[in-house]
Amino acid sequence: MQDVSLLFLSQEEVIECDGLNMSIILQDIENFFSLEVTGKTIIPSKTILRWGDVKSEETKGRINCMPAYVGGDVNMAGIKWIGSAPLNPLKYNLPRASALTILNDPDKLFPVAVMDGTLISAMRTGAVTGVGAKYLARNDSEIVGLIGAGVQNKTQLMALNEVLNYLKKVIIYDKNKQRAFIWAKDMSEKYELNIEVGDTIQKTIENADVVVTATTSVEPVIREDWFKEGCFYAQVGGNECTPEVILNFDKFVVDNWEEVLHRGIFTIAHIYNKGKFKKEELHASIGEIVIKKKPGRENNKERILFSPIGMGAEDITVASRIYIEALKRGIGTKLNLWKEPFAW
Repeated sequence: MQDVSLLFLSQEEVIECDGLNMSIILQDIENFFSLEVTGKTIIPSKTILRWGDVKSEETKGRINCMPAYVGGDVNMAGIKWIGSAPLNPLKYNLPRASALTILNDPDKLFPVAVMDGTLISAMRTGAVTGVGAKYLARNDSEIVGLIGAGVQNKTQLMALNEVLNYLKKVIIYDKNKQRAFIWAKDMSEKYELNIEVGDTIQKTIENADVVVTATTSVEPVIREDWFKEGCFYAQVGGNECTPEVILNFDKFVVDNWEEVLHRGIFTIAHIYNKGKFKKEELHASIGEIVIKKKPGRENNKERILFSPIGMGAEDITVASRIYIEALKRGIGTKLNLWKEPFAW
C-alpha cells in the first residue's frame, strides 16, 4: 500500500497563497453561495462546545465544530474547528479566535491538508458581508458605520472597500475609545481611508449608508432606530439590535435560514421563536439573490437587514483554493500519517 501524507500550511503560508487577498476571497464566497443555493453542498449544523449557557460565551467563550462538503468546481470535504475566547487579548495577549481547517479528499475521504483557519475564518466572514453589500447596499453608498473595533470589523471593511465604489468615510465605534483610535489609525494607514472615531453608537450609524455590528455582546447594543432611509445593515455578531428596531426594516436576508435558527443568536431568530416574525416575511437567502432567483435591492429607500450566521462550508471553499495554490507553488510541509497502515 502507498504511504498516506497530508499538507500542513501555517498562517504565513496561507497568506503566501492569497489568504489575505480579499478580492479573490469575495469571488470564492460568491461562488459558494451559488453552489449552496443550488443544492451542491452538504452542511450539517455546527456543534458548539461551551462552558454554560449562551451568556457564558461573553467571558469563557466557545469552540465551534463545523463540517461540510462543497461540490461543483470546489469538490472538497472538510471541517472547521474554531475556538473563540473573548478574554484572550486581555489575559494572555493572544487573539480571541484560533482555528484549524482540515480538508478531506471527497473520494478516498482521507485528510489531504491541515492549515491555519484563523485567518481564513476572519477573511471569509468579511467577504460574506462584502457579497451582501454588493447586492443589497445602495450603489452610491459613501459612509460606513462600524460597531466593534476588533479584527472582525477589519475584514468587514476590507471587503466593503472592495465592493463600495463611492466609499468616502468610515466611522468606527467601540466602548473602549482608545482601542477605536488605534483601530482607526491602523486601518486608515493601510487602506488610505478617511476613518473617524464615533462618540456614540447613534452618531456612528445615523448617517451611515452601510452599518456593520461585529461585537461579542449577547445583549443588544442598538436600542433605538437610528438607521437612515436606504441603509444596509449587516448584523454579524448576533443579537446586537432590539426586536423593535429590526422589525422596522423593509427586507430581511440571511445566508441560510435553517442555520440561523439552529444557532439562535441573531435578533431575527429571537423574534421568530417568539412568534413576532414568520418565515414568509424573509425576503431571500443571499444565494437566491446571487443566482438571480430573487431580486436584491429594488430601490434606494428600502432598509435591508442581512443576518449571516456563517457556515464552515465557506471556510472549506476558501481553504480548498488555498490548498490547490500551495500545491502549485510548492508551499507547505508534507506530513506522513503512515508509511504503511498498521497491520491489524
